[in-house]
Amino acid sequence: MAALEEFILTCSGTESVENNTFRTLDTLKTLELWKNKLTHIPTLLPESLEVLKLGNNLISVLHVSDFEGLQKLRVLELQSNLIFALSFGTLSSLSSLQSLTLDRNKMESVSGPFCLPNLQYLSMENNKFQCFERSFFASFYNLLFLNLNGNLLANIPLNLPKSLLSLKLERNKLKMLKFGNMKQLVNLSELFLSENQLSSLDGVQCLTSLTILEMPRNKLQTIPLKLPTTLQKFDSSYNLIESIKVHEFKDLWNLKHLFLDHNIVSKFEDGALQNCTLLSNLALEQNVLSSIPLRLPPALARLDLKGNSIQHIKEQELLDLRHLHVLNLRNNKLSALDHNLLKFLPRLRYLYLDGNPWNCTCDLLRTRMVLSANDIDVKGGQCTEPLESQGECWMSSKKILRLCEHKSLYTDEAGENIGKKFDDPSNLRSHTDDYYDYETY
Repeated sequence: MAALEEFILTCSGTESVENNTFRTLDTLKTLELWKNKLTHIPTLLPESLEVLKLGNNLISVLHVSDFEGLQKLRVLELQSNLIFALSFGTLSSLSSLQSLTLDRNKMESVSGPFCLPNLQYLSMENNKFQCFERSFFASFYNLLFLNLNGNLLANIPLNLPKSLLSLKLERNKLKMLKFGNMKQLVNLSELFLSENQLSSLDGVQCLTSLTILEMPRNKLQTIPLKLPTTLQKFDSSYNLIESIKVHEFKDLWNLKHLFLDHNIVSKFEDGALQNCTLLSNLALEQNVLSSIPLRLPPALARLDLKGNSIQHIKEQELLDLRHLHVLNLRNNKLSALDHNLLKFLPRLRYLYLDGNPWNCTCDLLRTRMVLSANDIDVKGGQCTEPLESQGECWMSSKKILRLCEHKSLYTDEAGENIGKKFDDPSNLRSHTDDYYDYETY
């Protein structure tokens, strides 16, 4: 096998590899032995090796000799093993290493010196790190992606490299962030902080290139002040936010995706998001809003209001939503929906109405006709009243249609035609699931 370039043996139950097995394979570039029962790294690997994948084995100790001569190695994967500690001097011979994965081990500590000048991707997710030496990351001059999710960190590591583009710190023990220790991260574009214990984010404006900030499942009571103006996506769902105010978003003119679902928002100041002229997705489900916020950005394509306390929809709430594509009103307190309101939503294609206490008068059939005429996909809604229509769905029921046969359903109060004649109600399209494709907009 002198010309062999790839050797892949996975999920085979292999427990050991004889010494020098791969030594003579001078052209071998890729060796994958993941998901076996190896307890150590095979000895004397060929110098030609570029990719070494040994994840999901039983390796507990790494030796300097394991990596001698591997100056061409670019990718090393050791996730899901039994490694407790690591001295990065062990890896010092890997001068070409670009990607190192150490997820799901039992590591509590790592120590230097760390000399991997070309490392771009480092992942140590789901270990037991509580802290790092002050100088540990200082020599990572080219590191772009750092994943420390699922550890026990109470603070952000010091001296993170200026080169970082993406930093993941989800599922740790963070209570406070000292952004003064992060001001060197002028290139950081993505910061992930979900499932910590954060109650504030003061000073985040120093991250002048940040485009994505995700921090659901923390303890925020208010929107952080002075968020970076470069922000395009902000996720603050599953927090304790009570109100949304104008000054909190006045400088976020690049924001496209805003997630505020599963908070306790009851107050939403008029025009709070009017400066966010690029905003296309707004998630406000599972709050305590009694109405649709006023003066939402005209670019909005998806608005999710599921699980609030909205009883009525008013004309002024929809005036600016001419580009709205998806409207989710599930599980509110709506009993009526005026068909005249739909003229303010000319691009609406998905409408979710179930879980509301609908009063199925003949006026709702006018709304049904307009929805059908405009080819809008609808889910809902089941009638609560009157008694003879209880349990029926006004979007598809033939029974309700017969009860209103004496009404003129095809003209409005002024006698003008408001849509085409009904097709068979069974032809009306409907969705059973929420249409979540935020990146489409």
